[in-house]
Amino acid sequence: MLFMHVDNPGDTFFGTMYTSDDRGILFSKSLERHLFDGQRKSDFTNITSLRGVYLTNKLDKDGRIRSVISFNRGGAWRQLNKPDNVECGEQVKNCNLHIHGEHSRKNSIIPMLALSEPTAIGLVIAHGTVGDSLSSSQHPDVFVSSDGGYNWRGTLRGPHHYSILDSGGLIVAVEAQHEGQVKTIKFSTDEGQCWKSYNFTLQPFFFAGLASEPGTKAMNVSVWGFRPEEDGQPMWVAVTIDFQSLITRECNDQDYEEWLAHATVGGDLEREGCLLGVRETYRRLKKQSLCRNGRGFVVSKKQSPCLCTREDYLCDYGYYRHVNTSECVRQPSAANKTLELCLNGEEDELLTAGYRKIPSDRCEGGFSPQLAVQTVINPCGVKTSPGPPARSSSPVTHFDTPRERLVLILVCAGAGVIVLIAIVSAVFAVKRVVYRNRAPVYRFSNLQILDETNGIPADLESATSSNGTACLQDSDDDLIK
Repeated sequence: MLFMHVDNPGDTFFGTMYTSDDRGILFSKSLERHLFDGQRKSDFTNITSLRGVYLTNKLDKDGRIRSVISFNRGGAWRQLNKPDNVECGEQVKNCNLHIHGEHSRKNSIIPMLALSEPTAIGLVIAHGTVGDSLSSSQHPDVFVSSDGGYNWRGTLRGPHHYSILDSGGLIVAVEAQHEGQVKTIKFSTDEGQCWKSYNFTLQPFFFAGLASEPGTKAMNVSVWGFRPEEDGQPMWVAVTIDFQSLITRECNDQDYEEWLAHATVGGDLEREGCLLGVRETYRRLKKQSLCRNGRGFVVSKKQSPCLCTREDYLCDYGYYRHVNTSECVRQPSAANKTLELCLNGEEDELLTAGYRKIPSDRCEGGFSPQLAVQTVINPCGVKTSPGPPARSSSPVTHFDTPRERLVLILVCAGAGVIVLIAIVSAVFAVKRVVYRNRAPVYRFSNLQILDETNGIPADLESATSSNGTACLQDSDDDLIK
């Protein structure tokens, strides 16, 4: 499956995002007015901690940027829920969480993008603001989701650098200081509900980066930067903090719980936890458990199929969904028109109810719209009169379709190459036979005569010309004789 952004003409800063079928050939509209700024950057983010979740920003007609999230691979998009522990102003009518992306990072509004890891199930950390839209004037804070983006909570005030350790059992953060120096690291063992601080150095330094071992299984993190010396030259500093001395106990079976992914409060019981036709139950660490997963931790899950609904389908070619709706409607530009596709040089007529199953969706039964493709006799780009095609009684073969013409060209070109190779081979064979039958003729010329006693040319003075160069006392006539 592919996501493709098609930019609108001109400097509009938005376009349309499309999703493909499982072959990557047929694309359908997924999201209109998708943000795509003048720096050719998109806020599109794949949430890797939960299957099928994508996050991005859109530029609405009022000129405001708003965040939307999809839980079914772009089949439907909706705005993010407001965190329970953060309030909006009284004058704000529509209060939602909006996430800063690449557009904000390029403008130095935030230091980091949204962070998620496949081993930390459901955990998402991101910078955002709460309100009617994404605000560059409002100070961005850090928000955390434990269920893949369904629900959020405000966890740290101001921009931070953050990292996930121990497969999600530990989160660390360092406050972003534009001018000041750092000496404190913050850490949480309950997915950002509570934070503690630790002074890792007595000599603060200017922060440059936060690095941990790839894979999120490590228990240590390195904070690095530089400290100015007396001579004015910076000295690079790196401090590694190992949390194994703090979290010493290994987790056991009582520290884990069964968690149903994509489960929502008040949802349909038949569809509870269903995503892409599968209900998944994960085994993950309890928030109140103070222990370490360790390097041997492996994500385990159980799967069961679900009944199909409209949520398991994308809008087919020529159809689209409005935000916060599941019904596919015909595009105005495609109304009262026959939907035709050009595949392999033949024109196919698409007969559809407006829905196409999401790639990799494994639902069974339930909602099942009909989809059929009828092959039209016309080759692509050629208009013929109605009625059955005329059959020629002539024995001559006609190559009318692009595929047949291409095959004919390739066959002729291959035959020409074979004939050319045969001619060149014959010419070389004849020349080889002719040269073998000729008698060899050798020519000899005495270039230099060495004196037997001292190894220098005999009669050197007489063999030297007026310009000081040595030459031989023979001629062309001697050579011919």
